[in-house]
Amino acid sequence: MDRIPVCVFAEDPISQVGLAGQLRPRPEVLVIDAEDSARARVALVVTEAVDEAALQQLRALGRSQTARLVLVATQIADADLVSAVEAGISGLVRRAEASADRLVAVIQAAAAGEGTVPPDLLGRLLDQVGRLQRQVLSPRGLHFSGLAEREVQVLRLVADGLDTAEIAAKLCYSQRTVKNVLHDITSRLQLRNRSHAVAYAVRQGLI
Repeated sequence: MDRIPVCVFAEDPISQVGLAGQLRPRPEVLVIDAEDSARARVALVVTEAVDEAALQQLRALGRSQTARLVLVATQIADADLVSAVEAGISGLVRRAEASADRLVAVIQAAAAGEGTVPPDLLGRLLDQVGRLQRQVLSPRGLHFSGLAEREVQVLRLVADGLDTAEIAAKLCYSQRTVKNVLHDITSRLQLRNRSHAVAYAVRQGLI
């Protein structure tokens, strides 16, 4: 079995030593020191609350590390859920539930590219995401995918095989507008061409 390299970041040394000590005997993971954190596939961030300091640490780790982030927090308020997800976490564990077995399971899921959230918090997270889409993004014609409604319409027609002139006629746009929309999509999302943009939209479930 390949052991998953894990690095632990905590606000205090007691938490740092305690969590690392829980994981060290496990054959599934390999606990590594912070100075060697570039080797980590998963980074555990231990905090009391999901406050601005914790979010800043998550963002900083997300910028400097390739490791998947797992947050272990004592207090997790509903309002913190979306912020934690936006900061890049792949897993979320309550400190009271952070047994060695639970931590290993979440670390393995994160290393495999899967997300883990306590079941009761998952429903609340989905409620918040839905509310954000309805109240903030939809009124502005936006989606979580980062595409505006007219961008989605254009991509759907590209996927149907229509050329620029046909799309312009269908949507009552000028051809220049259609070209600009496609250019904006590919530039903003760093996509190579129209086909890549269509593939992105398919993966996002938009078409």
